[in-house]
Amino acid sequence: MGDDRPKPDQDGPLLVERKGAALWVTFNRPEQRNAITWEMYEGLVEACRRADREADDGLRVMVLRGAGGEAFVAGTDIAQFTEFAAGADGIDYERRMTALLDQLASVRVPTVAVVTGYCVGAGLAIAAACDLRIATEGSRFGVPIARTLGNCLSLATTALLVDQLGANRTLDLLLRARFMGAEEAHTAGFVSEVCAVEEVDAAAEDVVSRLATHAPLTMWAAKETVRRLRTAEIPDDTDLLHRVYASEDFSAGVRAFLAKDRPTWRGR
Repeated sequence: MGDDRPKPDQDGPLLVERKGAALWVTFNRPEQRNAITWEMYEGLVEACRRADREADDGLRVMVLRGAGGEAFVAGTDIAQFTEFAAGADGIDYERRMTALLDQLASVRVPTVAVVTGYCVGAGLAIAAACDLRIATEGSRFGVPIARTLGNCLSLATTALLVDQLGANRTLDLLLRARFMGAEEAHTAGFVSEVCAVEEVDAAAEDVVSRLATHAPLTMWAAKETVRRLRTAEIPDDTDLLHRVYASEDFSAGVRAFLAKDRPTWRGR
């Protein structure tokens, strides 16, 4: 997009930019692979609200992307987990994630994730909550928490991944803690288009241009129908979240991650 890139409304870790019919949201911590802080989560919620407000003012699409070319989002900033003192903190975090992902999925206009590089953990969930995804060759998708942090996903987040990837592939990513490449993501139907890095801006602009010409209410009804089908009757998961986030393993996993060490899992 070169010199035509929209000017950000502010500086900081999350940039929100209006350009014609599109609202561009950029995760802007490239040195940390765009790992998300609490501040950025709050900013993303406000960006969703802005998209809803401006849908009556010609906004037709919301695009999410990462700065720096190395990552879309490499998960939640792990340093923030050092604040957790009990299982209730983990439950609160997962509830906040569920609310954020549902708000993103509920945005009145179509949402597009433009993935370049790592799309990991919370980043994968955010991309999954979007309506469409395009990715560059070499991008990697995964939730490697079984070998890194020792935490878990909520039922709502897992349901989102199962809906997008299927139960078997979701379990494979979670249990083996492996990464899925862009081509596999495309084969799975998770990514609608894979392109070269130098072509991703043009590909994103093409998606925006197409969506900007389509009937807004038809698109809204389609995405809202899919969201309601996915979120219907998700059972309670408080017991699962409390047991994992209150465990010795999770505390050890956070310490080891920040120390760039490998944790020793004890199953308690």
